[in-house]
Amino acid sequence: MATITRSEDRLPAAALAESARTDGRRKGWSSVVTHLILLVGSFFFVAPMLFMVSTSLKAMRQISRFPPEWIPDPVIWGNYPGVFDYAPMHKFFVNTLIIAIPTIFGAAFTSALAAYAFARLRAPGKNVLFLLVLSTLMLPSVVTLVPTYILFAKLQWVGTFRPLVIPALAGSAFNIFLLRQFFMTIPRELEDAALIDGCSRLRIFLSIIVPLAKPVLATVTIFAFMGAWNDYLGPLIYLGNEDQYTLTLGLQAFVQYHRAEWGMLMAASTMMVAPVILIFFFAQKNFVQGITLTGIKG
Repeated sequence: MATITRSEDRLPAAALAESARTDGRRKGWSSVVTHLILLVGSFFFVAPMLFMVSTSLKAMRQISRFPPEWIPDPVIWGNYPGVFDYAPMHKFFVNTLIIAIPTIFGAAFTSALAAYAFARLRAPGKNVLFLLVLSTLMLPSVVTLVPTYILFAKLQWVGTFRPLVIPALAGSAFNIFLLRQFFMTIPRELEDAALIDGCSRLRIFLSIIVPLAKPVLATVTIFAFMGAWNDYLGPLIYLGNEDQYTLTLGLQAFVQYHRAEWGMLMAASTMMVAPVILIFFFAQKNFVQGITLTGIKG
């Protein structure tokens, strides 16, 4: 028997197809508008950095022009080596690394050990202790600044790197919280199987937990590095000798001694910002993944 298809039966299918095409066009325009807004917004964040790099390649007569010129003509590369003639930037760089490297170790290892204990081990009062650790996040550092300084002064640590290095080796409450949240998302069956095979808790931590936690470890490492690299208040309080200055203090001293050398100041600022940008650029995938995956399980 032949099937007769009437035109009325085809109308709903045609209407659905037209509706799908309309929705597709609407979503396409919505995506375009969203990306344009994000592009314009990102320009306001990138523009100051581009202007800093541009100024670092200009002569003084170009810097003082108004309206400002974004493209240097000619390009003055001498501002970068000139920075080392006006200030011992290499020494400031080494001093900053002396503080940043132990801070990274405290974030990536010490905090991870504490977070693993809070996430996996069974102990009486563990949750209460974890709440005490979290409560330190709610206390501004300025509140504890004076008693902390008195403590380090009695230990005769003021004027050395110890107040900036040794506390960082104990980890931080924020990193412990971030790592604990990630560790709680790892299936316990992996640990149970390893315990049955005779692995110790430390072996489980190093062989199972750490490889699975690479994204969140990259996240806390970047946070710790940026905090130590850009720290200004801590070195200002505890470091009194100019030979111990970090990059942040070195830039401040550069402004005081050579206020009018804007090209060299921007060159020094560019060299200070460049390592942070490079680290974030190469670790961006793990950084975003670590932020996304933490906090899934409370």
